[in-house]
Amino acid sequence: MEKLSGLSHLFMTIFLHNFAAFMVIPAITDVTMAALCPGKDECSIAIYFSGLQHAIIGLGSLVMMPLIGNLSDKYGRKALLTLPITLTIIPLAILAYSRSRKFFYAYYVFKILTSMFCEGSVHCLSLAYVADNVPEGRRASAFGILSGIGSSAFVCGTLSTRFLSTASTFQVATAMAMLSAVYMRVFLPDSIVNDNLSTPILSEGKLDGIVNQDEESDKKIQMFKTLPSIEDMLALLKSSLTFSQAAIVSFFSTLSDVGLHASLLYYLKARFHFNKDQFADLMVITGIAGTVSQLLLMPILAPVLGEAKLLSIGLFFNCAHMIVYSIAWSFWVPYAAALFSLLYVFSQPCIRSIVSKQVGPCEQGKAQGFISGIGSFANVASPLLFSPLTALFLSERAPFNFPGFSIMCVGFASMIAFVQSLMIRAFPPISSERVSNLH
Repeated sequence: MEKLSGLSHLFMTIFLHNFAAFMVIPAITDVTMAALCPGKDECSIAIYFSGLQHAIIGLGSLVMMPLIGNLSDKYGRKALLTLPITLTIIPLAILAYSRSRKFFYAYYVFKILTSMFCEGSVHCLSLAYVADNVPEGRRASAFGILSGIGSSAFVCGTLSTRFLSTASTFQVATAMAMLSAVYMRVFLPDSIVNDNLSTPILSEGKLDGIVNQDEESDKKIQMFKTLPSIEDMLALLKSSLTFSQAAIVSFFSTLSDVGLHASLLYYLKARFHFNKDQFADLMVITGIAGTVSQLLLMPILAPVLGEAKLLSIGLFFNCAHMIVYSIAWSFWVPYAAALFSLLYVFSQPCIRSIVSKQVGPCEQGKAQGFISGIGSFANVASPLLFSPLTALFLSERAPFNFPGFSIMCVGFASMIAFVQSLMIRAFPPISSERVSNLH
């Protein structure tokens, strides 16, 4: 428990950051529809706009995630966390000021530019921070608690949205994002992986004295060399069968999650005329179930069942809940499907825990950044596949009457991840083997 209590400042930082990010989700659909298609419940343009946004962000993140992970191994987790947590404030502040069409377009552009760096990087760096400070045998539980903190922020954020106006929602989110950045810089200690860690990018004493110009140039060159090559990524995949299997599972799991996220809210608005408050109610149910599961069930089940079995359980229920959404025949069915989050939230912490055990202690940032990069590639592919399907089957041009067809296809992608997860077996952690070989 001492190790986990030492992570309290990280948990608070993640809670504040996620609170700000999640509380705007129930409102952004209505804001997008009002800016692009005022007065309508179905809008193909809004669906394509959202899909294009996810694809561009995923393409940028595909490049940035491995680089950020590698840089954090060299310069420290705190320095790299500062940038995405601070950049998150900009698009929120734009909509906090105004939600007119011109400001929506400004938000849209800044959201893409900042999210190329921010999307997934906070989570990736937090996982690496936890891996630095928690022994291998307890990482699954620690990752579960970290995800549980995120889920509790999801609950609190979406619940707050339920009682706030749209304008107030973005204003409060902006204030919370600023508080997260300040709290992190003041209270979060850096995570030192080893004695060879370079001077942090944002260290306080960096400006003291005059630095030799040649040394400064060498540092800049070394920073750009940190970007992993294709050969580095292939070597990482070949280093462990378990690692490569986890990467495949991560791709298809993220492909389905992003596809659901990009389609579900527009589907529910067109099919059942959901609004901001009903989106918030649905997300609160999902968040509460996920929080209870990750904070209470996962620390108990992970040591007993192991990450591989728990991963398969989570993916099975993830697939099931997507299929239930796709065939929803009643206004109340989506609320029932949201309860599946009690079990499907196991998947992501288990993937990350499996991956963390396949690399050494000085490679946690690289490994987590690589898996985040795989997820970013899925972020590119998913909107290209599922956004056109969603727009088609919610329109009058649908070839047959099945509004949830795109979500059914998303469920099939999750099923592929589930089948692949069944092939993962519990092998001795590579990081343990490497450490033992040193003695």
